[in-house]
Amino acid sequence: MAVFGFGQLINVLKKNHKTIVLTDGNDARILEASSRLLASNFLKPILIGNPERIYEVAEESGFNIRGANIIDPYNFEDFDKMVDEFYELRKEKGVTREQAIEFLHTNNYFGTMLVRMGYADCLLGGASYSTADTVRPALQLIKTKPHNHIVSSCFILVRPGATGENEVLAMGDCGINISPSEDDLVEIAEETIKCARVFGVEPKVAFLSYSTDGSGKGSDVDKMRNATRKTKLRNPDVPIDGEMQFDAAVSPKVAQKKFPTSQVAGHANTFIFPDINAGNIGYKIAQRMGNFEAYGPILLGLNKPINDLSRGCNANEVYSMAIITAAFAAVEEQEG
Repeated sequence: MAVFGFGQLINVLKKNHKTIVLTDGNDARILEASSRLLASNFLKPILIGNPERIYEVAEESGFNIRGANIIDPYNFEDFDKMVDEFYELRKEKGVTREQAIEFLHTNNYFGTMLVRMGYADCLLGGASYSTADTVRPALQLIKTKPHNHIVSSCFILVRPGATGENEVLAMGDCGINISPSEDDLVEIAEETIKCARVFGVEPKVAFLSYSTDGSGKGSDVDKMRNATRKTKLRNPDVPIDGEMQFDAAVSPKVAQKKFPTSQVAGHANTFIFPDINAGNIGYKIAQRMGNFEAYGPILLGLNKPINDLSRGCNANEVYSMAIITAAFAAVEEQEG
């Protein structure tokens, strides 16, 4: 089992302070999380919105946000500079300067440009808008890392173990790519491996299927088998195997019967799903019936950490995801 607690990520941030954009600045859940962050003093939030409205909501809700950095897209001293950069980035796509101004008066685009231009290290959005409205500006403005072709996502699932250590699992991709190709799955697996390590997991990677080691046939089985082979070739030092069914991945007894030659089967802690249907259903079953806390979706493959909240999130989830997002910024900076 991995020894993981949020204290580890907080310690990372205490050594390397970061600034995070919270795009839903007048949302009471965001303000409650911000008040906790401001009191803790290891991560600085930037709230996007009208200051008068934000302070009004904070006062009504009883949250102390004294000392918060609040930036209004309609009253930002470097707005013209931001418009110029946005226009240069998007003019080949037919965006006019007037349209650039219109985009940048929305919190999600404005906040993403703050990260791009170095006013902040990372961003957390989506408490009041869709995942697509978080991912779209990120793809257009932050873009994927040089060797990445897609944005993917990972959920980290945590529950207390019998020995006092936490059981920590990584699952990808459960939130972004609807029907990934073989090569997409290789990229998803490699990003999920990196994500797992941030949370103290030494990955043992299972590519999941309805088939175990050739027991089933079909194009979906072939896809997972081929993706496994390609990922193993690119990552020879990581325990990776597949294709396998979930019971073979986690149960040593089943693994001994179904996949006795595998070093991963029966001991997997990092799971690569064949598509978003399987992934989304799988992590929610673990969360609701396995009593795991689920953190995510953690977006992977971007040049800067940008993450998305569920519109049904609570303040504690905002607080946790803010810490996770900023910790990724600190870890990526350390790794250069």
